[in-house]
Amino acid sequence: MRATVDIRQITAIDKSLLESLNVVLEACVTSGASVGFMNPFDADVGRLFWTDIGKQVTRGDRLLLIAQTTGGVVGTVQVVLAQPRNQPHRGEISKLLVLPTMREHGVGQALMLAAERYAAALGKSLLVLDTASDAARRLYARLGWTHCGDIPNYALLPDGAPCATSIYFKQIGAAKSSGEH
Repeated sequence: MRATVDIRQITAIDKSLLESLNVVLEACVTSGASVGFMNPFDADVGRLFWTDIGKQVTRGDRLLLIAQTTGGVVGTVQVVLAQPRNQPHRGEISKLLVLPTMREHGVGQALMLAAERYAAALGKSLLVLDTASDAARRLYARLGWTHCGDIPNYALLPDGAPCATSIYFKQIGAAKSSGEH
């Protein structure tokens, strides 16, 4: 069953939102998501992460979207907008996080579609991402992302075991063919 979610852009992270985002992050890490954190999850490290993300959002270097239900924040995704000078057309999807209890309810799909729309509206025509999650791989395939390949032993799972990551891209908005310059 699809959940009714409200997706909105965040322009600043206040203390209450920081704690809500940290709850989502902790739940994802604790359930095994390879998103740059290890178990046991350190809530203070998570808060520092979100504080830094908030600074990037305020500078306009990063887009932050959240998914909310009547129960609060249930997911989030980021688009890294700040890219090298020769890649102003590109954005990078980062940290698609959905509470484990809300997975398979359309939250991740709603966040990804919104991220694509927002990125296109900001002039991005190419998005890239990487994932170590089988569920995310299925989502990206459904949404028309192109799988480029896998890198073995790319990162560690929260329990310390090495894992591969899959690299994807998607042309959006005013996308040009790869042969145009």
